[in-house]
This record gives sequence, C-alpha cells and structure tokens, in this order.
Amino acid sequence: MDVRRRNQVRVTGAAGAPVVMLAHGFGCDQNLWRLVAPVLERDFTVVRFDHVGAGRSDLSAWSAERYGSLDGYVDDVLELCRELDLGPVTFVGHSVSAMMGVLAAAREPDAFAGLVLLAPSPCFVDDPGAGYRGGFSAGDIEELLESLEANYLGWSGAMAPVIMGNPDRPELGEELTDSFCRTDPEITRVFARVTFLSDNRSDLSAVEVPTLVAQCSQDAIAPPEVGAFVHARIAGSRLITLNATGHCPQLAAPEETAAAIAAFAGALR
Repeated sequence: MDVRRRNQVRVTGAAGAPVVMLAHGFGCDQNLWRLVAPVLERDFTVVRFDHVGAGRSDLSAWSAERYGSLDGYVDDVLELCRELDLGPVTFVGHSVSAMMGVLAAAREPDAFAGLVLLAPSPCFVDDPGAGYRGGFSAGDIEELLESLEANYLGWSGAMAPVIMGNPDRPELGEELTDSFCRTDPEITRVFARVTFLSDNRSDLSAVEVPTLVAQCSQDAIAPPEVGAFVHARIAGSRLITLNATGHCPQLAAPEETAAAIAAFAGALR
C-alpha cells in the first residue's frame, strides 16, 4: 500500500524547514486547514493528509476491523512519519486527532518534536465518580449515536452547526454539514463510535514530548474543564485559550490558530 496515496498526502511550504503535520478531526478532511496552511508555509514544511475514509483518501484501504479503534489511525500516522522521513514533526491534532497524536507520541516519541492538541478531548462522557466533566452524559452520547445511525443526513444538518458554533456565521456550519455529507455513512458511523466512546484519559501521562493544549473560549463539544484536565495530566504542557469560539478554530479564527501553532513550533527549533 502506497501510504502517500492512501492518505492523499500533501507536502508544501518551506523545503528543509521544521515540519508541521496537520491532522483533521471527525467528519472533516484536510481542506479544513486551507486557511491555516498558507500562514505556516512561510516558515515550515507543512504536511496535510486525509484519514482513511475521509476526503480523497483511498477508501479501499478502510476496514471496520482496522479503524474500529484509534489504533488504526495511530498506525497510519506513524507510517506516514516513517514514509515521509522528514525528521521529527510537530503534530497538530484537531479534536479526536489530538488523542491520535497522544497515542502516537507515547508509542514513538522520537518521531515528534512536539504536539499541538487543538480543542482536544480524551473522553467526551462525564465521569461523576472521578470528578471528570467531558461535556456529555452517557445517555447524551448514546442518543447522538442512535440519531446518526438512524438518519445520517438529518443528523449532519442538525449537529454540524452545534459543533462549529458561531451562529452569526452560518456559512461555517454549512461547510461542516457539507463535509459530513461527503463522507460514506457507514464509515462515519464507525468513526463516530470511535470518536465519542474512546477514553484516553489514562494515556495522557505517557506523553513526554513538548505539548501545547489549545482550547477555544467557548466550545460546546470540548468545554474548558477538558482542556484543563489534559494540561494537568501532561507533564510540562502549556495551556492556552484562544479567543476563537466553536470547535473548529482553524475555520472560525484561522489567523489566531496559525499564529499559536507557529509560535509553539518555532520555539522548538
């Protein structure tokens, strides 16, 4: 399998410069980075790719067995790092991809110069017994998944604006809706369960590479308590709160998002 073709890899920007790898979240593809990438390309080599099952990835590579957990996606990330052979990368993981970065860096830390965890959540489900607030009750998540499985297009139209936030800019929610609707419903059902039912809280302490946790000032999907939790459990990590609202700051506030990534990645040189 040609992993570059499998994940529709694009490498742009300054040749020989430090590498920033951008990984999109659930229901999206690499196009979500289109406003951030040009800013980063001035000073960095920028790698964009589609997770298998998203965007223009090779759908023949997808199987429910491989991608029924985050491990399949983590394997892909590490395979890309080896194939591209660009040296240690600063991995920018948005939403569920943040936990892919956590798992990949714990497994092969030498592949990473650092991690940027953008709007991360190690567990979306509240755990009152442990004093953890993920933002959703177990019932909320089960209802969300049942709604997605029963009527994917209807779910996409209802949920995308909630995820995106910024109700005064409806075009952003419409773009995310369109992105959801371009994805095969069966693949999305599997990825949704992986995204919303994974619990990676115990994996955070294994991260030893420099890490930036970047949360949004208002985010219905990953509330501020989640960012604080991630920061507290990754030793030496830095936490910032972007002025951006919603769960997709790379679209809602691309300049602020790019500046935060560039400042962190640049300091690692």
